[in-house]
Amino acid sequence: MQTEPKTSLVGEEYEVEVGPVAHGGHCIARTSEGQVLFVRHTLPGERVVARVTHGEEGARFLRADAVEILSASKDRVEAPCPFSGPGKCGGCDWQHAAPGAQRRLKGQVIAEQLQRLAGLTPEDAHWDGTVEPAPGDKVAKGEVPAWRTRVQYAVDADGRVGLRKHRSHDVEPVTHCMIAAPGVSELGIEQRDWPTIATIEAIAATGSHDRQVILTPKPGGRLPIVELDKPVSVLRIGEKDEQIHRVHGRPFVRERAADRTWRVGHGGFWQVHPKAADLLVEAVMQGLMPKKGDMALDLYCGVGLFAGALAERVGDKGAVLGIESGKRAVEDARHNLADLDRVRIEHGKVESVLPRTGITDVDLVVLDPPRAGAGHKTVTHLASLTPRRIAYVACDPAALARDLKYFREAGYVPRRMRAFDLFPVTHHVECVVILERAAKGS
Repeated sequence: MQTEPKTSLVGEEYEVEVGPVAHGGHCIARTSEGQVLFVRHTLPGERVVARVTHGEEGARFLRADAVEILSASKDRVEAPCPFSGPGKCGGCDWQHAAPGAQRRLKGQVIAEQLQRLAGLTPEDAHWDGTVEPAPGDKVAKGEVPAWRTRVQYAVDADGRVGLRKHRSHDVEPVTHCMIAAPGVSELGIEQRDWPTIATIEAIAATGSHDRQVILTPKPGGRLPIVELDKPVSVLRIGEKDEQIHRVHGRPFVRERAADRTWRVGHGGFWQVHPKAADLLVEAVMQGLMPKKGDMALDLYCGVGLFAGALAERVGDKGAVLGIESGKRAVEDARHNLADLDRVRIEHGKVESVLPRTGITDVDLVVLDPPRAGAGHKTVTHLASLTPRRIAYVACDPAALARDLKYFREAGYVPRRMRAFDLFPVTHHVECVVILERAAKGS
């Protein structure tokens, strides 16, 4: 039996009262018929005209943009970026919110996710409810910090550089990204045409003058001669193998954090905010309080940032095992920590490698999983190793909350939590939670 196609509601407009913030950079509202709207470009308490951007009749919810502000929040500011707003660049979520309000909104999202998915209050998590700005990021209303050291540009059909629109492959051409770090902006990428290129990733290392661009040519497109405003290494994504290949310059950049220099090759993972690596290492080490002789795990270890910090503190009689699934990151981690013979880096997925190690107990654990979280299987295994403390570094509050629920079921509870605004004017936020074994009977 053939079902009738549902009627699209895209373009429909509703006058609504805006409710609380939700995870993902939008707020919740309801139509007069009770249908849920996830509305971007608005703030809690506002009255707006919301235009539907995604959804159909009978859908569980609709997505919409606030296209007219009828009653503004006191936290609203004029978006400083000319490319921000309904139907424009999707890179920033909170250009229209004062800096302090952005952090309060993120704190509300974290608290809601903890309560809904883990059954934890801020008090249960030993969190004061604040989201801390990175050093130097406190700016006045109408200003945004230039923090993003890695920017993924797209190129439109006319060869103009831009950024993707929200939930779209369409490109919003830009002449300047306000949140791009100075080391990215100074390359002059946005001032050039790139007719044969599909995407450009620009990287400006922290603590060195290394600059890198990674180019993805359009199908059949030739790589141009790259002449930018500053010296830069060039890599390309192969059309057939989709691997990264060196064109000229170093295939890596040198980052500086935790009193060491880190090689990060072929566009590998590194914290995007220039202050993030040092800030997170400090929070993790303060929470774990490593001792000489401790045995520690660094899971999803990337190029070895936390493993290196742990190794310095556990001393010659201690040991650190890092596990990382990215082959190039493993090579970089082994290079970066070659002077520390008490560190071993294993290649593979954590859930596969960790059981094969034969380790039955450890003192400390750091885990910094991808956005999806660590998951029930890994959390349960970690708890069985009876570590004294666990430091969980999370870039997604929903995944964090799910994993904290699994940890509680396995006998571990938060003893300290901090949240950091390492992605200003976006909805993203970083958290560090220190867990210990729950007291018997609790």
